[in-house]
Amino acid sequence: MKDIIDFSSRDLLLGYTLGIFPMANSADDDSIMWLHPKRRGIIPLENLHISKSLRRKLNSKKYHSTFNKDFFQVVSHCRDRKETWINNILVDKYIELHKKKFAHSVEIWLGEELVGGLFGISIGACFFGESMFSLKHDGSKLALVSIVNRLKSCGHKLFDTQFFTPHLGRMGGIEISRIKYEKILKANITKNIEFQHTDNEKEFLFAPKKN
Repeated sequence: MKDIIDFSSRDLLLGYTLGIFPMANSADDDSIMWLHPKRRGIIPLENLHISKSLRRKLNSKKYHSTFNKDFFQVVSHCRDRKETWINNILVDKYIELHKKKFAHSVEIWLGEELVGGLFGISIGACFFGESMFSLKHDGSKLALVSIVNRLKSCGHKLFDTQFFTPHLGRMGGIEISRIKYEKILKANITKNIEFQHTDNEKEFLFAPKKN
């Protein structure tokens, strides 16, 4: 879609409600593209797949998660890689949305060491996952487990991952048509759901019960 140079955090929220999302070509790019793919990636919240090795990590009680403890650090780790779609414009807008309590981060800790995380946008009963990172093996997978547990407890119905990837597929991610995605979005975007959390509070990870 058409590139834009100037837009507000309000425009960003509107884009998500319309089923489109922003990306830049690189960290140094000074414009934003709005994307509207024909196929969309989602993770059904009741269908999270957890491998035996990941389940052992979850049950070890060595890892814990926090929410919004260091939003900027999470975004920075997601951005600081060889290829990225997150530029300075998007960083600024995500921080604005974080201050307005729309954007949230999950941090995964092994003791006092940050090992992974993710961030996204919560509107109504929809959570739009933006990016994730791992500093240790399975760090991003542990973050996915943490966010899915939280979204289920809050009453969210849509976990949007934008695109389908093999990594997400191994965790239960699927690909659906734009038409089906927009139907789910429309049914849930105006629901009165809050992303409930206590900033900085430690939460020990646990594996959801098998369906």
